[in-house]
Amino acid sequence: MESKEQGLKTVATVVYALQAAGFFVGVTWIVAVIVDYVKRDDAAGTWLESHYRWQIRTFWFGLLWGVIGGLLALIIIGFLVLAADAIWIIYRIVKGWLRLSEQREVS
Repeated sequence: MESKEQGLKTVATVVYALQAAGFFVGVTWIVAVIVDYVKRDDAAGTWLESHYRWQIRTFWFGLLWGVIGGLLALIIIGFLVLAADAIWIIYRIVKGWLRLSEQREVS
């Protein structure tokens, strides 16, 4: 693997770790998505591009469903939405991280 790709893979690994840490320290989610946006163009045209896109989508859809779940928590059903959102985010982090370790695209 080229050194550029190795560096991008390391950054993607760090972002997955930041996303996972986001369950305990919420601000790491924001750091993770900023890093993704900064490095996304560098990954364009490589197998790693899919990981940056995956991580960005995980952030935005996770945030969207988190907000919806938070609003719906006023009528109880929101707690189910929040739980489903957390499970979905964990799934995406695990799937992405495993594919990254196998040097495969994620979809």
